[in-house]
Amino acid sequence: MDSAQQTSPAPDDNDGPDDLSRQFGDRVRELRKRGNLTLEELSRQSGVSRAMLSKVERGEKSPTIGVAKRICRALNTSLSFLTGGEEDRRAVAVVRKDQRHVFRDRDTGFERHLLSPPIAGSSVELLLHLLPAGASTGIMPSYPSGTEKYVVVAEGELVMVIGGVDYSLKQGDSLFFEANVDHSFENRSKAACSYYLVIARRDRAA
Repeated sequence: MDSAQQTSPAPDDNDGPDDLSRQFGDRVRELRKRGNLTLEELSRQSGVSRAMLSKVERGEKSPTIGVAKRICRALNTSLSFLTGGEEDRRAVAVVRKDQRHVFRDRDTGFERHLLSPPIAGSSVELLLHLLPAGASTGIMPSYPSGTEKYVVVAEGELVMVIGGVDYSLKQGDSLFFEANVDHSFENRSKAACSYYLVIARRDRAA
């Protein structure tokens, strides 16, 4: 799923604890305490309500992708870390289908599958997103300058909304954009959509 301003609690949260929710919450609490942040401070930095953060940490709420991204931004971490941790770099790494880090938004049916190995410090992530008919990720907060996204539609139709402008993509179409602007992924069709997403972070000193 990052604005520094306080916003109203997002309504798009999912009820019911599960293993992924508890793991996500445990890692949020770990990083918050490591950063010497109170729930109130994390709430101000993320724009997510204190009540929502408390339920997320206890594994009582499964956040939507948008809420999760705001929490990640405030904690200066990646969603891949919060959904499963990171590994040391290896010369060769195989990710089996049943070993993927998966984030599921039970409210919309959206799924985020991490296809690349979750290597600590990696500047590139390869993802597969599954977006049901009529579903949307909601607004994704802007990334730090130097972050790029590449999208390739594998199946169905996808509408990218970037800085308030719509870009319609069909199967086989691709798109690149600088991710330092609010954006969203929307499936306005009556059929499921899947697309590959590459997130690349350039060295700011380059």
